[in-house]
Amino acid sequence: MQHYRTTAHSKYDLKIHLVFIPKYRKKILTGVVATAVRDLIRQICREIDVEIISGKVAADHVHLFVSYPPHLAVSKMVQKIKGKSSYKMFSVMPNLKKIFWGKHFWSRGYLAVSTGAITDEMIQEYIESQEGESIDGDITVEGD
Repeated sequence: MQHYRTTAHSKYDLKIHLVFIPKYRKKILTGVVATAVRDLIRQICREIDVEIISGKVAADHVHLFVSYPPHLAVSKMVQKIKGKSSYKMFSVMPNLKKIFWGKHFWSRGYLAVSTGAITDEMIQEYIESQEGESIDGDITVEGD
């Protein structure tokens, strides 16, 4: 059964697997630090309407499998999760500033892999079966 989420003007099922790491891949995400990061990520995701399907906080990385709304770009979602959690972590645990100088808790990059219940081939076959003019290839309009 497909689980669609809704907004005022759309119905969607957008899911993505995210992975990001602490600066220098330090194995800092253990004990109270891991618990604090987990709780902050949960809180931030609730605030930005991101549903956590599953996730893990490992010693040197975080895995999140989330459903997100169509108005939220993946890059903005990651920016909010990493930015707000970094700021809060330094606020509640000032001793982390000695380990992570330069006000950066997380490394710059992240991995994002989209997921879905259907394949690219299934979508292409569905579109091909529809009536109308094909728009693949050159899409110039007559009179241009």
